[in-house]
Amino acid sequence: MENPPKISFPCNYPIRVIGVSNEAFRRQVLDVFQKFDAGVDIDKLSYRPSSGGTYESIQVQFFAQSEGQLQALFEQLKRIPGIKMVL
Repeated sequence: MENPPKISFPCNYPIRVIGVSNEAFRRQVLDVFQKFDAGVDIDKLSYRPSSGGTYESIQVQFFAQSEGQLQALFEQLKRIPGIKMVL
């Protein structure tokens, strides 16, 4: 079995969040990111709606400081109501 590639921190790290498509969901996602990086603002988020418009994908280029920070961020994102997936 191969070892997974190591990430060199700090680095820009793309994160994608998939969940219900509404303003409250977007705000909650942004709020979580801002807890970990105050420099994340609405302009750093890109949105892509699902074909039916029920869900959306939100992508953020996040400046990650450590693996622990990423794990904590993922855990908080997974607690948002309406979340389907965090990649």
